[in-house]
Amino acid sequence: MTVTAPPLAPPRLVVRTSRIDELPQDLTALVDLLPDVRPLAWVRHGDGVVGWGEALRFETFGPGRFADAEHAWHQVLVGASVHDGVGLPGTGPIAFGSFAFDDVVPGDEAEDPTRASGALIVPRVVVGRRGAVCWTTTIELVGDRAAPAPELLPDAYPHTPVTAPGRVAYADGSVGAEDWKAVVAEGVSRIKERELAKVVLARDVVATAERPVDPRHLLRRLSRAYDACWTFSVDGLVGATPELLVRSEKGLVTSRVLAGTIPRTEGPDPEASDVLTARLAGSSKDLEEHEYAARSVAAALEPFCSSMNIPDGPFVLHLPNVMHLATDVTAVLDPSAGPRPPSSLSLAAALHPSAAVCGTPTVAARSLIREIEGMDRARYAGPVGWVGADGDGEWGIALRSAEISERDPRHVRLFAGCGIVAASDPVAELAESEAKLEPMRFALGED
Repeated sequence: MTVTAPPLAPPRLVVRTSRIDELPQDLTALVDLLPDVRPLAWVRHGDGVVGWGEALRFETFGPGRFADAEHAWHQVLVGASVHDGVGLPGTGPIAFGSFAFDDVVPGDEAEDPTRASGALIVPRVVVGRRGAVCWTTTIELVGDRAAPAPELLPDAYPHTPVTAPGRVAYADGSVGAEDWKAVVAEGVSRIKERELAKVVLARDVVATAERPVDPRHLLRRLSRAYDACWTFSVDGLVGATPELLVRSEKGLVTSRVLAGTIPRTEGPDPEASDVLTARLAGSSKDLEEHEYAARSVAAALEPFCSSMNIPDGPFVLHLPNVMHLATDVTAVLDPSAGPRPPSSLSLAAALHPSAAVCGTPTVAARSLIREIEGMDRARYAGPVGWVGADGDGEWGIALRSAEISERDPRHVRLFAGCGIVAASDPVAELAESEAKLEPMRFALGED
């Protein structure tokens, strides 16, 4: 006789959200609250959400990483007891997440079957701000006797002073800078042979700091200098991305597409800035790259939406280190598309990988990346962000980012990638990648 064990009941959460006094009007007011544990953060222009502690963690693997995370999140919400006195995006139950770029791990890393391809983390404490409204959320796991009482949770973690990493030395990562130009040249050759139209190739740089790298230090510097970007921290992955993969809020969907880049080297001279802006806006190479990216986002969103707005042409986004061609795609979810509207996480899964981080066509580009790039991207260029109980949330692309080593937090991998088309020049692409590494080099500096 075969005895089948009953399925395990999903964990039960008690979630309490309440309004608090307004935080100081400072770009770092949220990240300044973070204690000395691996921080969770999603902040832009001083608004957003930060979290700490870990009530639950869902790790997922391989091609099913997004769907498995979505299923786990829905399961835990079924029995949750939620008391939300604020009712804004980011209040109530929330999970932060990050996912690997690829579902295939190259080289020796593929031999580690325990390595997760994605994770959703439900924090014990969340503090958020949206305009003039600020709130705190505590998340209690029923039956966890080791956890502090809900009213003690916000202060139950060590708030040690933020420390700078001291001197930082940089070295080539998986592929040296000079060798990477040959990788780009190979990508251009394959494009000219009509194997594909565009491929995004990335490289990494390894930083070794004098002292363990405190992610709060990185967050504070990025939040101030790159406040127009979405500054994030999830599971040791920290960055300030200018690219919003998808925001879903009350049926309205937004995606900011970036492709086509020029380094900023003009200094404070406004006339020089205007010259660079005009050069980027008129660059046939960059406009071609951008068109592929915008088209891929629109095609991925179309099955879920009843209407969509795509501007006739891109605008130039000015950041401290680079300028990008940018397009904001907006759409309305189709209420008849299914029994339950797609969540922000499922939309992120449908959009990933876009042409902005992979290439066109997607299958050919991803295959070429696996063949010639020569490094493990891990979570670089994968979706990173948060999802709420109603499915709304924000997911960016993990660009302008670095991963702090869990084994030795003095070691950090910095990442940068470039879109390669037939007109790409390897020397120019290397210079562009160096410009894209600047935000994390800056973040590792001294205050």
